[in-house]
Amino acid sequence: MSSRESRKRGFKAAACAGAALLALSMFFGGCGKAPQPETQPAEGPGMTVQELFAMPKIDAHAHFMGALEEELPPLFACLDSYNFKWFTITTRGEVPPAELNAKADEAARLHAAYPERVSWATTFHLSNWGQPDWQEKAIASIQDGKAKGAVAVKVWKDIGMVLRDPDSSFVMIDDPRFDPILNYAEQQNLTLVAHIGEPRNCWLPLDSMTVNNDRKYFADNPQYHAYLHPEIPHYWKQVASRDSVLAHHPNMRLVGCHLGSLEFDVDELARRFDIYPNFAVDLAARVCHLQVQDREKVRAFLIKYQDRVLYGTDLGAGREYMQTSIDSTVTRIKETYDKDFRYFATDEEMEVWEVNGKFRGLALPADVLRKIFHDNALKWYPGI
Repeated sequence: MSSRESRKRGFKAAACAGAALLALSMFFGGCGKAPQPETQPAEGPGMTVQELFAMPKIDAHAHFMGALEEELPPLFACLDSYNFKWFTITTRGEVPPAELNAKADEAARLHAAYPERVSWATTFHLSNWGQPDWQEKAIASIQDGKAKGAVAVKVWKDIGMVLRDPDSSFVMIDDPRFDPILNYAEQQNLTLVAHIGEPRNCWLPLDSMTVNNDRKYFADNPQYHAYLHPEIPHYWKQVASRDSVLAHHPNMRLVGCHLGSLEFDVDELARRFDIYPNFAVDLAARVCHLQVQDREKVRAFLIKYQDRVLYGTDLGAGREYMQTSIDSTVTRIKETYDKDFRYFATDEEMEVWEVNGKFRGLALPADVLRKIFHDNALKWYPGI
């Protein structure tokens, strides 16, 4: 056995030993119950949609990708009207270096020009994976991003679902070869933004998926639909690899994108929050997964773990992302924010295209809303 394989096995054994309850829950497919608090936190007063509209907010998961200079005034006017700052995330390390550099340069340029409107996360190159200098170049790209104001480092689902070694085995995020990269990010006080895996729906046929936006996304992107690609490591292996990183880097902040790919059951998130104090999640493109779960369970979860959830949307601006006009982009931004405000601030009965059937809003307390929509981003992304 190689030293790398020996070390990797040791890491996995330690993670299992340190999180036995979590491993058991995953073995049984997540069918257990989350630990229940002895008492729920006391609830304060609520907040109207108008009050939520007016307060300062941070969209902690958004993307500028090829935005033209003439598109920025109407976009920023929209964000100003909603009192939002965008945290734009650079992603997709496996693309050609010139393409990835252009994405990082755009984010850095916008942050420099509009620091009150835009913060950003950098990433690192994977197109040279396995070459002798890949770690050195990866660290150099992170170093350059931090020098230009980046407050976080993004890893994407290409790790675990696309990236392979020469023997065709998939490379997972807990591979020890990533340790120098993660250690450097931690030393630089940069948060790791981790989109590892996909919704559990990704491993199901389209007609068995629980929400309509997953059906649309995987119908449009069959290359990522794991149900069609049985060679891709299973859903729970993706989750376990991310959990292993949390276990072995306990002093590094990690924000799991898209409800940490545990969108289907807040009980699964609760287990990990109880085990990993360095773990938080954003809501990007996964609010509908809360809407199909039991309302009272979701509401209690968000109140109990109010310090661990960040509002984000996965909205984007720029032809490379939306491939639509700026007017259509602004319309989509407004529609998304309007329906999300109603869902989190009121108890109104609602309908959205992502969900089949009606559901009620959560009417969360004002203190919880302030944390989810603003304060938690400051906590988990220092310098944002």
